[in-house]
Amino acid sequence: MSIEEENFQKNDNFKLTMLPGAFAKRMRTCVVWQFIRFMVLNIKMLIVVSKSH
Repeated sequence: MSIEEENFQKNDNFKLTMLPGAFAKRMRTCVVWQFIRFMVLNIKMLIVVSKSH
């Protein structure tokens, strides 16, 4: 069994979930970044809707 396979076995200490790093936590809680993501998603939706009509 390889090292990678050992890391993905379920046990009491490891539940097959990824824990976010410090950078990911900062990005998820940053209001400015969330607003930018919101605007990008809205623009993408507008493009898709405008193509269908």
